[in-house]
Amino acid sequence: MLCRCCNVFQGFPLLFSYTLCLGVGFGAYITWDQWHWWSRREDYSFGFLVPLFLLVVLWDRWPQLRRLLGAPAKAPQANPEFTAKTEKNEVPLTLGWLTEKRYGFAKWVIPTGFHTGLVLGLVTFGLGALYRAGAGPSQPGSLLIAIGGGATIFSLLYICLPHSPLAWREQMGSEPRPSEALNRRLTATLLFCFPCFIWIISAPLVSLIENRLSLFLLDKVLMVVFFLLEMGGYALEQEGNILIMPSGKVGIEDACSGIRSLMGCLFAGSFLGAIFFRNLGQKLLLLVFGMAFAFTANLVRSIFLTAWAYSKGPDAISGFVHGVAGYFVLGLTSLMLLALIPILNLQFAQPSKARQ
Repeated sequence: MLCRCCNVFQGFPLLFSYTLCLGVGFGAYITWDQWHWWSRREDYSFGFLVPLFLLVVLWDRWPQLRRLLGAPAKAPQANPEFTAKTEKNEVPLTLGWLTEKRYGFAKWVIPTGFHTGLVLGLVTFGLGALYRAGAGPSQPGSLLIAIGGGATIFSLLYICLPHSPLAWREQMGSEPRPSEALNRRLTATLLFCFPCFIWIISAPLVSLIENRLSLFLLDKVLMVVFFLLEMGGYALEQEGNILIMPSGKVGIEDACSGIRSLMGCLFAGSFLGAIFFRNLGQKLLLLVFGMAFAFTANLVRSIFLTAWAYSKGPDAISGFVHGVAGYFVLGLTSLMLLALIPILNLQFAQPSKARQ
């Protein structure tokens, strides 16, 4: 087992390899802390998938990481686009704007940002761990642990990579330009953005933020449901979050606000973006559309349940119908996200100039 671990990190800088091992320890601690919420709250039950999806993302990015660090390419080539570039001895770098002219500014600002992130991450993680030790599982403690742990490992990964172009000679076989060396450090570090910070999504929000967000979404759902059904000829009255109809009363609970679907889609969109996209704009678009899909699908579910209760009675929407509607929303949102991936990947060819 020890020999296999050594082969996995073969060719990596020593401190970088130690940081990866430290990251495994942080991940295990965060998993242990958040397990309490995953097993007790349905809106965070997707957290059980976080360690598995994290491993999938690492497996997909490992060949690119080895190539960036000049290590022997023994890992499986999961990304065809990267494989094609590797065969041409090209490494896809992240920051195209980082040229030699801008290097003088970037070499001071970027390292300062990561060192500051390390200090803040350690402080945040320490506060969360102390809170956890004193009060047990708590929303503020879990959120602080997730933010601090991710920021600490993410910053350490950058700091433990070679600093100067001369130090990169051992990794690359030749001394790169200063801007290329810095770009390689950043690109290698950004590969761990998803593994380091996905824990923030699987950690419960602080009660104040969660309650306000839930109330905001619930208010919008109530407003739209009441307006559409009233326009459709349904006789309704609204008292707070209760809709009064001839067959009885239906309460729109906090769980119907869509916050569960929102968090689940945020997690799914982050994972799909990490796997299928390299461009930050595409990843952000997927997240935005994912949240919009979650809100829209939950709205359709609320309209259906209210209309069903109007015609069949309030008791008719409990149990089987309520559960089926929830799973339908989850499946529909997932399909819409998957369908969006090839659309965002479309590349329109520029028309060629007519020959004279």
